[in-house]
Amino acid sequence: MIEITHLSKKFEQFTAVDDLSFKVAEGEVLGFLGPNGAGKSTTMKIITGFLAPTSGSVTVDGHNLATDALAAKALMGYLPEGAPSYGDMTTLDFLRFVGEVRGYRGDELVKRVGRVLSEVELTKVAMQKIETLSKGFKRRVGLAQAIMHDPKVLILDEPTDGLDPNQKQHVRELIKNLARDKIVIISTHILEEVSAVCTRAVIITQGRLVADGTPAELEASSKYHQAVSLRLAQPTDVSVHLDSLADVAGIEIDAEDVLNMRILARPGKSIYGQVATLAQEQNWPVAEMTVARGQLEDVFKQVTAGGVRRG
Repeated sequence: MIEITHLSKKFEQFTAVDDLSFKVAEGEVLGFLGPNGAGKSTTMKIITGFLAPTSGSVTVDGHNLATDALAAKALMGYLPEGAPSYGDMTTLDFLRFVGEVRGYRGDELVKRVGRVLSEVELTKVAMQKIETLSKGFKRRVGLAQAIMHDPKVLILDEPTDGLDPNQKQHVRELIKNLARDKIVIISTHILEEVSAVCTRAVIITQGRLVADGTPAELEASSKYHQAVSLRLAQPTDVSVHLDSLADVAGIEIDAEDVLNMRILARPGKSIYGQVATLAQEQNWPVAEMTVARGQLEDVFKQVTAGGVRRG
């Protein structure tokens, strides 16, 4: 388990991380979300020991990072933002170098390098210089070095940022495969990443935690959860009839197209059946009617509306 307790980081008069606390258990894939500048990368650097906190603590499997740093760091694999490496080295040479830094020699080094080359599907570019690789393959090299020592904890900072859709899909599949027996924390501002690979999400803004839950739980907290999207074939005043439904919280009409509207449900209520019955009784000219499950984007906008500071 990773335990982050009252973590804060100040740079002179600026607070990048502000009294942040959360836990991550084995088997969880945590999406660590926030707008650009919310403090995500600073938090990742503190968790991995690259930065010291101003206050608070990080504990990894019982090892406090401040007092037992080597034991804590030995349990972690880290892919920094941008997947930095030595571009003039081949993939194979770089992974051998990382393995040697980790203390592996001889047959054990050969075994470790061979395993990560196969696991992250890098064999065909093993003899190619890293600077000549695509962004997708550079991310794979970054993942390979991070899992060389089979860590219990994998920290990934913006692992798919800047990749094309195919490259993103490849990296996400790799992460899901790696996550089966590890704690994985993915720092990202890409909301689709959460639905694709994460079992839980934490959202921070201005260095503070503002939301924590499974993707489904966060989606359910959206005001559009269970809302009914309605498109009419011709202009019709439906609001007067919808007012009769107690579970309807309101109506949002598209400013650019009055034939499109969204009927909001009160929290915990399902209104699709009621609206469908009413539409049939009143003979509305319905062209299309669907129900929404809520969107992470809505929740993200709601909880981060206060803006961000650099971090």
